[in-house]
Amino acid sequence: MGDLERFATSGPLRLWTERTGDPGHPAVLLIAGASAQGYTYPDALVTRLVGHGMQVIRYDHRDTGRSSVVDFDRRPYGLADLAADALAVLDAYELPSAHIVGASMGGMVAQWIAVHEPARLSALTLLSTTPMSFDHVAVWERGIVAELPPPTPRFLRHQSDAKGVDADVALFRVMHGDVLPFDEPAVRAMLERCWARATDPSAAANHSRAGGTMTPDRLAPLSAITAPTTVLHGDQDPIYVPAHGEALAAAIPGARLHIVEGMGHVYFSPGIPELLGDLITRTD
Repeated sequence: MGDLERFATSGPLRLWTERTGDPGHPAVLLIAGASAQGYTYPDALVTRLVGHGMQVIRYDHRDTGRSSVVDFDRRPYGLADLAADALAVLDAYELPSAHIVGASMGGMVAQWIAVHEPARLSALTLLSTTPMSFDHVAVWERGIVAELPPPTPRFLRHQSDAKGVDADVALFRVMHGDVLPFDEPAVRAMLERCWARATDPSAAANHSRAGGTMTPDRLAPLSAITAPTTVLHGDQDPIYVPAHGEALAAAIPGARLHIVEGMGHVYFSPGIPELLGDLITRTD
């Protein structure tokens, strides 16, 4: 649906990107979660943001979709490298800054940019995510260790080595939660699209290794973030239960927290993409 597709260059890598909307309008950069292509952000969300007067950019992380595949054993990477990729996408569109929206691991990438490259953000939205210093055991913030809850037992029980569209639909159903209607046809169509365009579907597993690497730059205090920040979190999120969003909002000065009733960790329920678009662009 994009008006413009192009490849951005990040060091030796090529990153597939798509821009939708008027290039003269303020920009929103959508950073997807771990192992996720840009199309995991629903088209309906992009349409809603464009309707609010934004230009919207989606892209495929390295090791996903049409972007470059990396030999992780020879050239390991971490959150800072994924953040450099996001900034390379902004550079490709000659954008000095943008409203950056990051979901799940993409939210950690967005936090890294907000802390270490604050001039590149006009605003920050953190969606279904957790503090970038979270290592599945504890959060380090201002020298204090604060434990955060693990994923739900149902999500942990679902872990599977199965691959393919059907397996991913089943995973999305668990991530979605049981409260709101699950738009399985839309999810299946999106996943079929993603599998069909992936250069190497197995490479996306590298993100679990990249995201799990804790480095000193990830321990920088979130209190350093100066961008206007909104934290959006579903009360049915089975991966990062609401305490994670609450911890984020508490750590970032002036952050606004909105708990979305019924929402899980994915956004394929009727009305949810539009609601998120409204909340992302809300200025009051």
